[in-house]
Amino acid sequence: MTATLTVSHRAFGAEVRRGPYQVEVDGRTVGTVEMNQTFETTVEPGHHTLRVRSGRNSSGEKAFEIADEEVVRFRCTGKRFLPLFLASFVSPGLALVLVRE
Repeated sequence: MTATLTVSHRAFGAEVRRGPYQVEVDGRTVGTVEMNQTFETTVEPGHHTLRVRSGRNSSGEKAFEIADEEVVRFRCTGKRFLPLFLASFVSPGLALVLVRE
């Protein structure tokens, strides 16, 4: 049995970090998502973690539960408020945003 995870790379307005993002599920890279595109993959039902990464920049790790045949959706972007954008140069884990939809 499998479930589906989708990750969309969307931003409103200008975004500095526009390149493709690596999608990591449970610490393993499973694919990439381009700007204004959606990446989709199947996962086993249960508890998982998700993170997106672009070089040294990354999002925080997000945990999620997924049931058999369920679809879980996340949206990611590199757009941040100026203080967080500047802080991300010191702490790259603040650079990207990952939000469950």
